[in-house]
Amino acid sequence: MRPPPGRCDRDWDPLGGISDRRDQSYVKNVRPRTEGQKRLMEAIDKHNLVFAIGPAGTGKTYLAISAAVAAFEKGTIDRIILARPAVEAGERIGFLPGDLQDKMAPYLRPLYDALNDRIGIKRLKNLLEIGEIEIAPIGYMRGRTLNNAFVVIDEAQNCTYSQIKMIVSRLGWNSTMVITGDPDQSDLLEGISGLRDMAHKLEKVDGIAVEYLRDTDIVRHPLVAKMLEVI
Repeated sequence: MRPPPGRCDRDWDPLGGISDRRDQSYVKNVRPRTEGQKRLMEAIDKHNLVFAIGPAGTGKTYLAISAAVAAFEKGTIDRIILARPAVEAGERIGFLPGDLQDKMAPYLRPLYDALNDRIGIKRLKNLLEIGEIEIAPIGYMRGRTLNNAFVVIDEAQNCTYSQIKMIVSRLGWNSTMVITGDPDQSDLLEGISGLRDMAHKLEKVDGIAVEYLRDTDIVRHPLVAKMLEVI
């Protein structure tokens, strides 16, 4: 989102574009709209590590964040950690103004949008300030052990095999991790994405679930599913 005329790019706030909207109330119950979404929600409820694999528009990220918020509201975890890789899809991040946080903000915006829809802008800002919700690039996960947390790794098709290996090894006690992505839409060079290989290897491990969503699970405009069939 471009700032209005006269506003400095460095002052861009990932929450600024929605701060003037009516603060939304938290919707306690999120219901699946397809069989694939139902299986995913059940898998998240029963497993500590879940891979949600499927095309855009199937609700992977939204359902994962909704589950994270629900667990936080129940008090079963202490914090929510959301992470995404910073991968350039034809654009050059280096030309964006500001420091690393400023450059990362547009990449993380979809996570802010989903959280705002679940808990409202005012409460989201407060939880971010006190650190009970953390949104960060993948690199910030290295060297950490994530205890008592609900971790969502979004757009994991843009992670290498080594990155995903590092991520899954961060899982700590009393934590849940959901890794979402679509291996067919990676912005990395062909053969570099590690999501498909990692999911294939780990789906054989007890306690880990790999759920595959299909075009029939897409809940965006009906044209999205039709387009993805031919492009």
